[in-house]
Amino acid sequence: MNAVIEDSNIVVETHDLTRKFGKFVAVDKLNIAVKRGEIFGFLGANGAGKTTAIRMLCGLLEPTSGTGTVAGFDIVKQAERIKSRIGYMSQKFSLYNDLKVEENLEFYGGVYGLDSRALKQHIHETLERMNLQHVRTKMTAELPLGWKQKLALGAALMHNPDIIFLDEATGGVDPVARRDFWDMIHDLAAHGKTIFVTTHYMDEAEYCHKISIMHQSRVLIQGKVGDLKVQTGMKTVEELFKHVVTQGDSA
Repeated sequence: MNAVIEDSNIVVETHDLTRKFGKFVAVDKLNIAVKRGEIFGFLGANGAGKTTAIRMLCGLLEPTSGTGTVAGFDIVKQAERIKSRIGYMSQKFSLYNDLKVEENLEFYGGVYGLDSRALKQHIHETLERMNLQHVRTKMTAELPLGWKQKLALGAALMHNPDIIFLDEATGGVDPVARRDFWDMIHDLAAHGKTIFVTTHYMDEAEYCHKISIMHQSRVLIQGKVGDLKVQTGMKTVEELFKHVVTQGDSA
């Protein structure tokens, strides 16, 4: 009985998911299972394969082999169905600097297929949630980086997705803004949203429920943060990361 309940709660799952570019293996046999309401941290240095994995999970890049499902949909056969159930935010934010704050939200709401009535309501709710009401008519180019980050997250949430992919979304943001951002992430998870985070900031991994450490296209270790620390005898995720990667290089 318990196993059935656990399986029904898994919203992102892969089995030996692999992506090659010619002879180069970018992602090698990725196996993960992420449950509803979890914050899952995907750790690794630049070039480890994190973004390639994200692109496959979002239905933007077909795997070379292996399988995966997101929100119950096959990442190859049902990629379009997946896109309506997820939100995606990257380090570059994908905002239009020559549009006002509310115009960016209007644009992304339209992309996600919201009708005019729903669009107006979602823009209002998003501005309130992100505390951006006072800058709604400002040009996006004029915003500080931390506010742009809030706006980009708001745009990714316009259609109320079940799963949010954050691909190194805090890069270049100051520590205070990063902490505020993580407060919002925890609030979203508390309301049942599943958050999939890729990062190379080890301190951010401390905020995750579970983490997976990726190195040179392969996952070396994954599990609950506390369990992994006990398992390896490490006190911090940074120590854990260095320990696991060093062992992986040695092997």
